[in-house]
Amino acid sequence: MPRIKSAIKRVKVTAKKRERNNRVRSQVRTAVRRFKRSLSDLSVDSLESLKAAVSRIDRAASKGVLHRNTAARKKSRLNKALHKVQAANKG
Repeated sequence: MPRIKSAIKRVKVTAKKRERNNRVRSQVRTAVRRFKRSLSDLSVDSLESLKAAVSRIDRAASKGVLHRNTAARKKSRLNKALHKVQAANKG
């Protein structure tokens, strides 16, 4: 444990930030999981779950939890998966 006052504060601040980052990251994972589940069930609400997942990803990127390129890659892959399922259902 640190003894210097500034180091003690850094430990507290870091713990708080880590907790927030884990919470945001977990929300992103949950939203993506729900979207993938709606894709596998071929349900109508997959578009809404995609919007929710994209929203969570954007929020995480704006807070600095995810890098912006990582967020863009995740959103791209989700969109690609949705279009792939839609194309398979049409044909």
